[in-house]
Amino acid sequence: MDQGEAGLVRRNRIGLEKESLRVQANGSIAQTPHPRILGAALTHPYITTDYSEALLELITPPGEDSAETLQFLCDTHRFVYAHLGEEFLWATSMPCLLGGEASIPIAEYGESNAGRMKHIYRRGLGYRYGRVMQVIAGVHFNFSMHEDFWPVHQALAGVAGDPSDFVSASYMGMLRNLQRIGWLIPYLFGASPAVCASFFKGSHTRLPNFDTHTHYEPYATSLRMGDIGYTNAKEGETGVRVCYDSLASYIDSLERAIRTPSSRYAEIGVKVDGDYRQLSSNILQIENEYYSSVRPKQVLESGERPALALRRRGVRYIELRSLDVNAYHPLGVSPEQMRFIEAFLIFALFCDSPVVGAQERQAIDDNFLRVAHRGREPGLALRQEGRERELRDWALEILDVMTGFCELLDGGSGGTYCKALARQRDKVRDPEATPSARMLREMRERGEGFHAFALRMSESHRDFFLAESLSADRQAFFERLAGDSLHAQSVLEAGKHESLDDYIAAYFATA
Repeated sequence: MDQGEAGLVRRNRIGLEKESLRVQANGSIAQTPHPRILGAALTHPYITTDYSEALLELITPPGEDSAETLQFLCDTHRFVYAHLGEEFLWATSMPCLLGGEASIPIAEYGESNAGRMKHIYRRGLGYRYGRVMQVIAGVHFNFSMHEDFWPVHQALAGVAGDPSDFVSASYMGMLRNLQRIGWLIPYLFGASPAVCASFFKGSHTRLPNFDTHTHYEPYATSLRMGDIGYTNAKEGETGVRVCYDSLASYIDSLERAIRTPSSRYAEIGVKVDGDYRQLSSNILQIENEYYSSVRPKQVLESGERPALALRRRGVRYIELRSLDVNAYHPLGVSPEQMRFIEAFLIFALFCDSPVVGAQERQAIDDNFLRVAHRGREPGLALRQEGRERELRDWALEILDVMTGFCELLDGGSGGTYCKALARQRDKVRDPEATPSARMLREMRERGEGFHAFALRMSESHRDFFLAESLSADRQAFFERLAGDSLHAQSVLEAGKHESLDDYIAAYFATA
């Protein structure tokens, strides 16, 4: 890496998407509509909802500094909290006090065709996987290198050809590496080693009892990322698997899944008695239904499908989706995490990244499950290049190689990136230093089940945000966005001309 390239590596763009359940005073899911005063979830750029009407998603614009990104997220929280009344945001990824499927309201987006389609897609997810799976919250880390980095990097790599193709190929290589070593994220930052018994209401679980109302696994790091979370189990039925060998193969395999019928989902029906149950009975309704720990992304134009945006304009940024909500930080993610993950992603970009074969694909999946359910188990081995290797040794090797990248980002040794790296090295050497171990230890010491722990942390975070008000300028900024989003939704609804059937058909007809 020459000096010019090194300087550009420090100028990255980072954004966050943080999901949080809106809950009632006892921690059960709020049954109230998305507060209108926050704006329209369909059209607001930063305050929206995910699967459920109660599952808030707070989004930041991409910033050139992680501190800037976190400050925006903090301001957004303060604005939201000023309008929640007795409700508050749940501090953990896993929900509590679920009253079954009927207790989870599906998100509503108004009467425009775009809004109705978003609702139908979520209705389909409920029919396919159950609503409970859809209210698990997470934090998505969006990352891109600065645009000035790429011409320099391409020249130094000695690769001729279209610059956009080079950028996309580089990001796809980065994503393959993040799949190979992505198990390190739930190990270091996993914060869901336990789950409320109500999560399994009406179904069986093999998880041991922590107490009467809590299930857990003794060495778990992130049950959210394990086999109790939302996964696309249908792949085994159809043989369709999304391929990360290249951007073209990724798009083609996603498109194939969207257009391939599934006998299992055909049994649900698409439009029954004049009412849509799902957008289609194919393997995937739309691209976003495919679960992955990482995704290539492109900014969408109005009504544009994600795969089409990628095909037209290539990869703009990557989305890391494996972060649990950090129960120990009011924002759900800490500055230390932000700095480490930034360095981790840059490291993944610069490493060699051959295509993933069938055996390695299975190893990647197995490694994630092992770490999610048993990550802190003494002597735990993972599969690397056809052999078993202790997690501890592999993790320390990764962190050692990352040292140079952290020093580069710090502009020398001993800065915040190097300190963040040192903290992760401590967690590898001592699994008791991980947040998952800390959570179980606190629950034992305090005699708490998971619900009591999560409620305590949620109330603490609420107090943090309510302790300080937004400045007048920031308050006005969010009020203006809320008003603009409500107006934009009204315009969409007033301008509806074609039927919903025609709108959905046209959406899928674009190629």
